[in-house]
Amino acid sequence: MEQKLEKLTENMNDIKTLIHTFNTTLENIEQRLSRLEKVDSIEHRVAVNQIDLSDIKDSLQRIEELQGTVLEKVEKKHENTEEIHYINRRLDSHLIKIAKAEEEIIMLKEK
Repeated sequence: MEQKLEKLTENMNDIKTLIHTFNTTLENIEQRLSRLEKVDSIEHRVAVNQIDLSDIKDSLQRIEELQGTVLEKVEKKHENTEEIHYINRRLDSHLIKIAKAEEEIIMLKEK
């Protein structure tokens, strides 16, 4: 149980790191794109800034893939959390049953 919680914590930290990296990359791309919007034509942008449009497309595809991976991990973590909550509820109900049985045993001993 503790191992699952530790693994869950590690995975959440990994997701936080990935999201932070993703945000940083997005901010960098947004800054570059905002500078590029000042120029009138795509051809001029490519010539002046020496930016290959296929590189921009590749970068955007990598970002989308990273975002998909992050979303998958978040969904898995949510599933794991629900499973842990379910296990905790079952353990609680078993503990209550054990406590009732112990109480009945004590009452029978007193009689």
